[in-house]
Amino acid sequence: MLIKFLRSLFWAPPKRPSFPPKANYLSDKPKLQVVEKPPIRHSSKETIKPANTPAKKQLVGKCYVIDGDTIVIDKTHIRLFGIDAPEMDQPYGKKAKWAMVSLTKGRTVTANLLPESSYDRVVALCVLDDGTDLSAEMVKQGLALDWSKFSGGAYGEFETQDARKKLWRVAAKHRGKLPPGD
Repeated sequence: MLIKFLRSLFWAPPKRPSFPPKANYLSDKPKLQVVEKPPIRHSSKETIKPANTPAKKQLVGKCYVIDGDTIVIDKTHIRLFGIDAPEMDQPYGKKAKWAMVSLTKGRTVTANLLPESSYDRVVALCVLDDGTDLSAEMVKQGLALDWSKFSGGAYGEFETQDARKKLWRVAAKHRGKLPPGD
């Protein structure tokens, strides 16, 4: 008991850094706006709408990238609609994150919020200031897969030929073939 008491006097657990870091990576303060959903450009010919109800709110601003399918705008964690990218500890996870960083660096992101959530994150259809859909771009680069369970197959046509083989862990998760704990 005495040892525990003395330890509590002289030893304190290390302070955890706040997340995301309080760097000046946001040049403009993001604003929550209520607007109608703008058209989203996937290719020069078509516009894809999510299978769910349309978004009623938007978050607009610079983003902080967590991984290939999660970003943060104004302290709100946002999961990209309709895709699944590898986690950071999986093959191609870091490559997916840095591809998302290069897509969004210095750009304004508009997140059209959807009513569902995923692991304490809101789900949103995210577009860049020029109308480019982030989900479609990640799938086109072969660093994310269309998750047809949620997207209704909206991004399936953009998958590269070897994407399902390359991102085998993500594909296995979609089929329910991963063992518990993965």
